[in-house]
Amino acid sequence: MSFAQDIMHASLVFAFIIVALAQAMATIRLVIGPGTSDRILALDTMFVNAIGLIVLLGIWQGTRIYFEVSLIIAMFGFVSTVAYARFVLRGDMIE
Repeated sequence: MSFAQDIMHASLVFAFIIVALAQAMATIRLVIGPGTSDRILALDTMFVNAIGLIVLLGIWQGTRIYFEVSLIIAMFGFVSTVAYARFVLRGDMIE
């Protein structure tokens, strides 16, 4: 391995650890969050962290399919966050 590949490998490992730690902290906030709004934000943060982990995995493996998967998860995350927030605010999801 060359020096550049070593640096890339170390950077990816560091990024995986940091994003996984952020995912764990968001999970803790989702479980113990005192309010519903805290739980909604934790869920949204978990979607963002999941997208980050999937993109890092795509970079690690050198494939493009993970980037398309991350876009799909981003759409699901946005829709689910909006639906959950609307349910909390209004009490119904369908108008």
